[in-house]
Amino acid sequence: MRIAIFSDCYLDLTGGIVTAINSDKAELERRGHTVYVFSSAYPRSKKEREKLAKKHIYPVKSCRVFGRGITPIARRPKIIEKDLKKRFSELKDFDIFYIHYEAGCSIAGLRLAREYEIPSVQVMHGREDIGEEKIVPFGLKTIVAAALNLFHSWYIPHPLRVSRDNYLANTIAKAKMWTLMVNHANYADLVLTPSEHFREKLIYYGVKKPITALYHGVRDDLIDVEVSPKNFKDNETLEIIWHSRLSGEKRILPFLEALRLVKGPYRLSVYGDGKDAGKAQIYAKMHHLNVDFNGEANLDTISRALKKSHLDVLVSYNYDTFGMILLEAMAAGVPVLIADPELAEILPEGGYILSKNETPVEMANAINQIFKQKELIEKMSKIEISARDNGRITKKVEKLEKTFKKLLQN
Repeated sequence: MRIAIFSDCYLDLTGGIVTAINSDKAELERRGHTVYVFSSAYPRSKKEREKLAKKHIYPVKSCRVFGRGITPIARRPKIIEKDLKKRFSELKDFDIFYIHYEAGCSIAGLRLAREYEIPSVQVMHGREDIGEEKIVPFGLKTIVAAALNLFHSWYIPHPLRVSRDNYLANTIAKAKMWTLMVNHANYADLVLTPSEHFREKLIYYGVKKPITALYHGVRDDLIDVEVSPKNFKDNETLEIIWHSRLSGEKRILPFLEALRLVKGPYRLSVYGDGKDAGKAQIYAKMHHLNVDFNGEANLDTISRALKKSHLDVLVSYNYDTFGMILLEAMAAGVPVLIADPELAEILPEGGYILSKNETPVEMANAINQIFKQKELIEKMSKIEISARDNGRITKKVEKLEKTFKKLLQN
């Protein structure tokens, strides 16, 4: 098959969406498929673009100023479409358009799929309602959500309107973002989500197209390597690892607050960056927390760090729909602390600690329980190891391949 991936979250970024696209692309190509990736990006030299092109990765027309230091922002979809038609006449002969995210580049991908009558598969990765709420300053949330909603409706029709309610769309801004997400999904031929709980939310708010939950996967080589169960011994320092964004939605600051209440020797190794990185470093220093900030790191570096860790951390709440770090932890046999019960869907029962609620006090209580029962680490680790085979990217892409073929037969 010839597959075109469109995403506004790929080049010049890190995170779960980028990891998922890279893993899918590599495995699809290993299976003999041709995969192109089109992504918004910061400006690049001709030499850099040629190097990417050898991997079939192509930056689309993007803003040169807006988004600097935050995320690359694509130009208007019609500009992208016109440029791609000019540069890639072969696109009309592709079999599947595989879309990730819901901004300019992704919108262009969906529109081109309609124009070329090519089946489109839209992956709905995340809670844009919460993302907008956490990122946009107070007082501008409704204005920004309304502007994003209006921009999106210029290119993809919005026949469905989500009204403010007492569930997830409990503000005007959130209702606007749910309106955007649902109408975007309904413009595709098939919708994929990384978890069942997010699939149910999208259906609740009006997704009518066929929608399937398909878990992500990690590279098989991370699972093929043999790992031993973690063991937390007496008089040993509890090694904790954080390897996600340092941002409001990931809740690095509440977790650091929790560490102040931990009643045992610990060390937190932080891998990642984000707009709260500076605040986190200041907070840790001010309160004399045992935290090492290592900055951005690739998956191989993180995998080596996981081998030295007793406990992984993903304490986002009502935001993450999957969490790639959960699979990375499972591949390494490392137990995970979570604060959101919905994330337990991804992990084997007994392989994680769920705090009673998302507060720093309860997160600290969950960690303190480990100091009281050190055998918990080994018990959870053995369960993680027994389930790690389920996280193989080969298994995920095998299902994805069948999904594509079934769509082509309709």
